[in-house]
Amino acid sequence: MWTIAAKGGKANTRHRTRFTRSATALLTFSIYFASILTIGVSRSYAADAAPTVRNVVLVHGAFGDGSSWDKVIPLLEAKGLHVTAVQNPLSSLADDVAATKRAIANQDGPVILVGHSWAGMVISEAGNDPKIVGLVYVTALVPDEGQAANDVLKPYAATPGLAEVKPDAAGFLSLTRKGFEEDFVPDIPPAERAIAYATQGPWNSTCLADKVMVPAWTTKPSWFIAANNDRILPPDYEQAIAKHIHATTTTLTAGHVPMLSKPNEVAAVIVDAANKAGQH
Repeated sequence: MWTIAAKGGKANTRHRTRFTRSATALLTFSIYFASILTIGVSRSYAADAAPTVRNVVLVHGAFGDGSSWDKVIPLLEAKGLHVTAVQNPLSSLADDVAATKRAIANQDGPVILVGHSWAGMVISEAGNDPKIVGLVYVTALVPDEGQAANDVLKPYAATPGLAEVKPDAAGFLSLTRKGFEEDFVPDIPPAERAIAYATQGPWNSTCLADKVMVPAWTTKPSWFIAANNDRILPPDYEQAIAKHIHATTTTLTAGHVPMLSKPNEVAAVIVDAANKAGQH
């Protein structure tokens, strides 16, 4: 009995030794392989998810406020971007530019400057700040040298939405409820349209004559988001101006405020600008 047990013990010992060596080798290989995968994933994530430029300043247009960017901001922050939305007074080009420049001054490095509609004029002026490395125009007015907003659309027929712009006694312009429902934000849910109407920012009519002398797009790379269902700005104007300024252009099936109706697509363009502007 003892002899048989002793032989069996030696056999079991040899088996355990072989198993231990195999397990050790397998564990070593697994750790090595896992480390390669981890390094590869980390490098890939860093390349895809870490924008070259980390700061984004968003500038709203007429009849809006900073909440115009509510749906876009969390998407940009999820990509690691630091986002600031300006609250424009809409009282003059100079006042809006000053508000935008204050936001730019608070950034800790290079900035992508984004402007919607009227704010295309604002970022064309404020974008001359040396911190600005790229401009993103969203269904925006874009001036040539020495142009005012009134000059920009002269060659184009009036859109349906412009007929719904009404002045108050002080000369500030607002959109009617019909203008919001049918022309400004027709492609978002009714409850959201009601909020957009209630929070609209009246726009001083004197802004229309304020001129930009040296637009920043002449020296900075630009991106343009056009909307083929826009009823505030002519869609053919948007295509023409995007080509004129040599912008990287994205055309969306959307109305005048695509950051509310197509936030993912708008955010993707801003992220693209943040990734590529630093390479110019």
